[in-house]
Formats: sequence, C-alpha cells, structure tokens
Amino acid sequence: MLVTIFAPHRVHLLEIAGIRDALFEANCKMASRDAYDVQLVTEEGIAATSASGVRYMPDAGIHDAVQSCDTLIVAGPYGVPPSPDEAVAAWLKNQALTSRRYGSTCTGAFLLAHAGLLDGRRATTHWEYAGRLAADFPEIRVEPDRIFVRDGPVFSSAGVTAAIDLAFALIEEDHGRALALWVARRLVVFLKRPGGQSQFSAALTAQTAATGPIDRVRMHILENPRADLRLEALAEAAGVSPRHLSRLFRAELGINAAAYVEMTRVDIARRLLEDSAAPIKAIAYAAGFGSPTTLRRAFLRRIGVAPLQYRLRFQTAGSGLAARDENASDLS
Repeated sequence: MLVTIFAPHRVHLLEIAGIRDALFEANCKMASRDAYDVQLVTEEGIAATSASGVRYMPDAGIHDAVQSCDTLIVAGPYGVPPSPDEAVAAWLKNQALTSRRYGSTCTGAFLLAHAGLLDGRRATTHWEYAGRLAADFPEIRVEPDRIFVRDGPVFSSAGVTAAIDLAFALIEEDHGRALALWVARRLVVFLKRPGGQSQFSAALTAQTAATGPIDRVRMHILENPRADLRLEALAEAAGVSPRHLSRLFRAELGINAAAYVEMTRVDIARRLLEDSAAPIKAIAYAAGFGSPTTLRRAFLRRIGVAPLQYRLRFQTAGSGLAARDENASDLS
C-alpha cells in the first residue's frame, strides 16, 4: 500500500516523522503483504531543510514520483504556504484524484485548497490559520476547532502532533482498532483523540498572567470549579458588573461566560478521566457538574463522546480500569 507524503518548503518535521514512525510500527506488527510502502516527496527531490533547521533527504521529487498512490498526505509548513507552482499543483491534483484517499496535516490544507482539492468539502487546519483558510477559500467548509475531519475520501488534521492522531485513524481504518492500539502503545501516546475534540484547552489558556478581569475570572473558574459560577458570581469575583463581564467574554473569547465555564469543567473532567480511577460520579462532582447525567450531556455536547467512552480511549496505564466504574452501565 503506497503512502505518499508531500513535504513543502519549511515543513514541520514532526508531521513527517510522526506519520512515518506510526506506519513503520504498524509494518513491524502485521504481515508483510499488508505493509505500508511510504515515500517522502518534495518539489525538487533533493536534500531540504525543515522549519526547525533539521536537514532531511526525500525519496523523490514530483517529476520522479509518477506512480499513483493509495494515500496522499500533504504535510504542513511553518505558517501559511504560498500558492504552489503550477507543476506542484498539477502533481497534487493528479496524485489526489487517482488515489483512494488524500488529505493534509496542519497548514498543508492550504496547498490542497490552492489545487482545488477541498472545494465543497469540510476541512480543518491549525486553529491559528483556520480563519485565513475560510476567508481565502469560501467554498471550503472550515471547521476550526477540530482535531481532524473526514469528508468522504478527503481528510485533514489540525496542527503538528494531530498528524499522529491522523496516522492512527488511517491504520485503524485499514487494519482495525487492535493494530492501531498496539502502535499507540509502542509510541507511548493515546490511541486517538476524538476528531471532534477541541484544539484548545481551557486549563492551558487560563494559565496566563491575570492582568485583567477576564484573566482573573478564568483563573477563578479553573481553581474553583465547584463554586457558584453564574455570571453574577463571576462578575463579583472580577470586580465588574455582570453586563460588562458579559461584553468582555464576547469580545475577548467569542463565547459567553456559561459556555466557558462548561468548557473548563469538561477539561478538568477529561484530565481526571485520563489520570485517575475515580468513579464517574466522583469526577462529575470534582469538576463541578453535580451529577453524572450533567457531565455526560456536557461531554456529548463538547467532545462528541460519553465520559466512559473517553476514559476507555485515553486512560493512562496504571490509573485503573474503567471497567470497574460502578456507573459504567449508566454512562456508556
């Protein structure tokens, strides 16, 4: 099965290495007749330098890589790539349209878009450039807050490490979940984040200097998830009026206070599900949801999977078996 990875100038090396290592590990486990044959292609086919300065050698240039592939993956460069040369665009289009599936990682979506290969499709890219992709290519339905998106034979993933999530998804599609899980364990990473999982982490973004009312409120929410976090209570903690705080949330974060509170509580619950064997009921309380039912509804709304399903996918080794959860039958 030929997998062709196209690397543009100033490519993120981790996107290439992550995919190749995942497919290499899959090859080590399965029968040789089913193995992935991976080739790395650049425009010139000569030694190149990645965005971080590491030199690498491709397997071929576009003029040599004429064989049709099963899967075409266009890796992302640092930042937004310029419109590709006509020769590159033509090669991408030919390879994509003769393949079983094709797609991109990170800002590689821009190269496919310039070649007209995402028209009428749903797609994602790195969150920082999603707005630019939507503005430049209105015919693409950009989903900016997704880890990866699959639309028929076309796939796309978010920034850098999401390329590994994408590789696992392709392995699972080709050879089943058991092999994808084995590869994930070999690489010591989670099997796969749900495609709908947010690219953002409320806990991560809140850890900034508390220089304004919104910053103070975000830290207050993170540190006190079980407290009264209605708008009036948050406004009192910030020392501003509820109306002013509501305007700040909309202006600075693009969402209302209630949505941000729920996102933060979901983020706290996610970490507890990954790192502990605590019952779902206890996690719901610790994250401020009050009940397993409320927690489940929030997970389905924000992530697209139930808490128990999330735990089964992502619980770290040694943190306990999700199957022991006394509430598993109610939350599956």
